[in-house]
Amino acid sequence: MFKTRQLLRALFNHRLTLERNGGLCKLFCMMSEAAIDEQQTAKPLKRAHEENEDSAEKLQATKKLKAEDEKKYPKKKVVLLLAYSGKGYYGMQRNPTATQFRTIEDELVTSLVKSGCIPENHGDDMKKMSFQRCARTDKGVSAAGQAVSLKVRLMEDIIEKINEHLPPQIRVLGLKRVTQGFNSKNNCDARTYCYMLPTLAFSPKDNDIGSIAAFRLEPETLERVNRLFASYKGTHNFHNFTSQKAASDPSARRYIIEMSCGEPFINNNTQFAVITVKGQSFMLHQIRKMIGLVIAVIKGYAKEDVIERSWGQDKVDVPKAPGLGLVLEKVHFDRYNKRFGEDGLHERLEWDQEEEAVKAFKEAHIYPSIVETERDEGSMVSWMSTLHIHDFEASAKATDTKNKDQKQDNAEEGNASD
Repeated sequence: MFKTRQLLRALFNHRLTLERNGGLCKLFCMMSEAAIDEQQTAKPLKRAHEENEDSAEKLQATKKLKAEDEKKYPKKKVVLLLAYSGKGYYGMQRNPTATQFRTIEDELVTSLVKSGCIPENHGDDMKKMSFQRCARTDKGVSAAGQAVSLKVRLMEDIIEKINEHLPPQIRVLGLKRVTQGFNSKNNCDARTYCYMLPTLAFSPKDNDIGSIAAFRLEPETLERVNRLFASYKGTHNFHNFTSQKAASDPSARRYIIEMSCGEPFINNNTQFAVITVKGQSFMLHQIRKMIGLVIAVIKGYAKEDVIERSWGQDKVDVPKAPGLGLVLEKVHFDRYNKRFGEDGLHERLEWDQEEEAVKAFKEAHIYPSIVETERDEGSMVSWMSTLHIHDFEASAKATDTKNKDQKQDNAEEGNASD
């Protein structure tokens, strides 16, 4: 019996010893697991810290690269000579609120960003690059000598790099450095526009249904056309040649330097002529209405005195010729050239060396577009068929004419032309 108790006590003590040892093992295991977890937690923390250091280094490297880029290619004020065919575009000026209407400036700014000439954020806010166009052009209107001023990074082969990202119907043909305060619109003294049209526009009204290819302009008619265009020379009140402009508005007075129609020529079996007009500045649709009124007189829908009456206080119904043939030919900076062009530091804003490139662009993109569109769509012939609805004898009420002009402007969805 005594031996049995000793045996049981020995077994009990052995069990306690095992339990104690097991507890210690569990404690050691828990401590080991905690240490492992701590090590594993510390590793990601260390990795995140390293990633932050890497990001900071990359940001610093980017800033350094940008600073080096700015130092290598400093931003300077320049003027770009721009040529474009306006077909398919909603004018020159960019409209951030109507991005569905693609403009010439949309294409140009996109190219400037892609070529690295301007920072990307300058493309969203054009004021940051001091961008200014010399003249706005309407929907469908082309240009052979548009000028825009802006600040760009002067990198090597900059013209080629800009053109690389432009469509073929838009091209930068020249670049010149200008003063920091230069503004292409405010520094422009005058603008020259051309208007290419089929000479059928000057045929008598009973010939409107005739073949456009068969018509030929008589020298006597051309002489009369130029006499009427010459009457526009000087300063006149052109409030009837735009929309929503009162006769009392001083800004309606514009100075025309010259206006004439050149000798006719044959293109694609059709006789065309080019009208040239030079003035200090032009209002919305002014040139097209000046041409439209002369055509109405030549065709016999209006008397010659309607031109002089249109400069008076009364509202006169003035037809607006199609925009297809209108081209911004050249812009003039005579005062700037006189002040800075001879100082030995700046170039004269004249593009004699680019004349051949301008001529080649017109012959490749502008003139063919006008001829083909006129042939396919007949915009001039269609417009002439509406001349009979105009009342050239009576002076229209100001409100009626204003509403009519506004409807026409809204239908065209174009931009103003200087």
